[in-house]
Amino acid sequence: MTMTDDRQAPPEQELSHAGSVVDKAIEYMVGKDISELAIASALLGGAMGLLTRVLPDAVVVQILENAIESVESGEMRGTAGKDHAGEA
Repeated sequence: MTMTDDRQAPPEQELSHAGSVVDKAIEYMVGKDISELAIASALLGGAMGLLTRVLPDAVVVQILENAIESVESGEMRGTAGKDHAGEA
């Protein structure tokens, strides 16, 4: 399924379900002693690949700019230890 321009934000239930699946995948990989850096890099690469297939480049850039702002502001560190899967 691809997202069209009029459906760039998934419904809350769909986002929650996807986030739960990602959380379980992370838990599984941690249990297999895969490094956190390897897990995060693989998830980020997969997410970027999917985003670039379903969204215009300008929208992907905006998502990345929002993520950069969250890191620079300390927002992500302020919730350290909390899983962020499913958050947009």
